[in-house]
Amino acid sequence: MSSSLRRGALAAAAIAFSLASLAACGAGNNAQTLEVKPDNAATSVGDIKIQNALVITQPDATSTGPAVVSATVFNNGRTPQTLDSVKIGGDGVAQITPAKGGGKLTIPAGGHVILGGEGNASAALSNPGAAVKDGNAQPITFTFSKTGDVKLRAFVVPAESYFTKWGPTNIPAAPGATATGSATSSKSPKTSKSPKTSKSPKASTSPSDSVSGTPTDAASASATATGTATASTSAGH
Repeated sequence: MSSSLRRGALAAAAIAFSLASLAACGAGNNAQTLEVKPDNAATSVGDIKIQNALVITQPDATSTGPAVVSATVFNNGRTPQTLDSVKIGGDGVAQITPAKGGGKLTIPAGGHVILGGEGNASAALSNPGAAVKDGNAQPITFTFSKTGDVKLRAFVVPAESYFTKWGPTNIPAAPGATATGSATSSKSPKTSKSPKTSKSPKASTSPSDSVSGTPTDAASASATATGTATASTSAGH
């Protein structure tokens, strides 16, 4: 067999081995490729499909404030449905607010609704609790008017970087900023220079004037008294 034929046979064998490996990887329920999960939670039940579900907390771990659920909800049915409740963990119930108007949040037939972000509907949890920690995966239950409960597990992430615009709108001031502001505003002793500008001991010369003026007047009075006494003596003689 010529060298060119041998090289061709080896190349064909390598390709066949690669194809066999890929087939083995994709076979069975325990294949590694089936264990790969998406970064953001997604699931579908009946006509409802939920994608990119996340629980977004405050950007500062030391801050206290609401957390929100961010997700895109699709309704593939022919009739609209309302999102009646969103539960996080065991007993955390989020407050659902439509993007416009009041009442319940409606997912139109053949349409979708975005939860989180400016101008969109929101599902806010006022008191997330200690269980909702960054990096955890929290169970979330979406309850719809017709489909019922749709459950999944979503990651908990802080409102940083890309997630800033999807995070809670009510973000308290960071403790560091408050401390800095207080330190800056408390510099009145330095800006108020009353001890330096108020030079009352030097500017007020009244003690010196009183001392110098009083002896002079006394001397005049003494001279007057002496003159009077002399005149009286002369008159007596």
